Amino acid sequence: MNCITLARTLHLALNDQQPDQALLALAGMQPVDIAETLMELELPDSLQLLMLFELTRRTLVFGHLSLERQIELTSILPRGALISLVVAMPADERADLFKRFDVQQRETLLPALAQLERDDIRKLCSYPEGSAGSLMTSEYSALEADMSAASAIASLRREAADTETLYQTYVLDSQRRLVGTLSLRELILAAPDTPLAKLMVKPVLSAQVTDSSESVARAISRYDLLALPVLDENRRLVGIVTCDDAMDVVVEEATEDFHKGAMVSVPIGSLKTATIRLLYRKRVFWLVLLVFGNLFSGAGIAAFEDIIAANIALVFFLPLLVDSGGNAGAQSATLMVRALATGDVVMRDWLQLLKRECSVAILLGVTMSVAVASLGLLRGGPDIALIVSSSMLIIVLLGSLIGMSLPFLLSRMRLDPATASGPLITSIADAAGVLVYFGIASQVLEL
Repeated sequence: MNCITLARTLHLALNDQQPDQALLALAGMQPVDIAETLMELELPDSLQLLMLFELTRRTLVFGHLSLERQIELTSILPRGALISLVVAMPADERADLFKRFDVQQRETLLPALAQLERDDIRKLCSYPEGSAGSLMTSEYSALEADMSAASAIASLRREAADTETLYQTYVLDSQRRLVGTLSLRELILAAPDTPLAKLMVKPVLSAQVTDSSESVARAISRYDLLALPVLDENRRLVGIVTCDDAMDVVVEEATEDFHKGAMVSVPIGSLKTATIRLLYRKRVFWLVLLVFGNLFSGAGIAAFEDIIAANIALVFFLPLLVDSGGNAGAQSATLMVRALATGDVVMRDWLQLLKRECSVAILLGVTMSVAVASLGLLRGGPDIALIVSSSMLIIVLLGSLIGMSLPFLLSRMRLDPATASGPLITSIADAAGVLVYFGIASQVLEL
């Protein structure tokens, strides 16, 4: 049963005052699948169904809802239910939600929390958005270096309910500075009286609270970590970033790059729930700007009106040539933007990559020139064939070099290189292609 059908079934069950039937329909489903179904329901139905679950399951389902839907639900939740839910949430998710609360919701919630929880929320909310501090959770397991394996296991057993993950734990000194890390597997396999100082691994990969969330996600992916410890300026452990949170960052970053590549302002949130007004507002700016950018192509055509009027066959090949340049440029830009985003290439690699791109672009241009030369010969004779084939070579070469170089240029200007793809590259390559094509045509036909 798909989400829409299940949502309809749940709506009917709730309308008929049969909550047990609604719960039965969701029995055995994973929290993430239940959350997806709740997103298909109207807000009152979502709230009613959410309140049918016991607190632990309710918290798990709530955590998989979009942040926008969470805000909507918390605005109509009874005060007691809101406090219970927020207290039960993981620390990092609780802080993300709290940041979106209005003043009234914050004033309602904070007095009802324990002092430790209030301090934790304030601390996690104090870090800048997009930093490791804003991504981390304070629910981690920590041990002292002078502990034995047996006492460490006993300590972890007591902390288990309040930690994000037990598979990796961290060894601290008396000042809470990080001195080593320890896997649960090694701890269980060790002799009971073995001191942790002999079991722990050091040095430990870590991040600073001010590091970007993207760099943290890349480190977790590169080194296959379950979690990455986050330290303050005094090297004290203040939190961890888990691999599932890092995965969310990677997805968000990829989505943002796709949007920027299509000249869509970000963020737009969920495409399914985005309003027409929001989509229009996020897309219109660049499209209008590129309209004026494309006037350069029109100006180029206007400058060669006499050549075009005398050789109408040239018009047949214009879309083919300029689109080929845009396509080649978009390919190069996409490869380069991705390589820059993953750290595969850096600024100092530009000259080396430029040389290689020239070679590749020439080979591509020659291949495409041969493909269109016969068409030029059939449509306009040897002169047109020469113009079309030579233009194809230069346009593909030029488009590829523009597509490869523009991401580097934007990075050098401290702008997002993801902007250098799609419509922007195509518009630049089109204008350049028009000038190259008719420039060559004017030289050949006037001989």
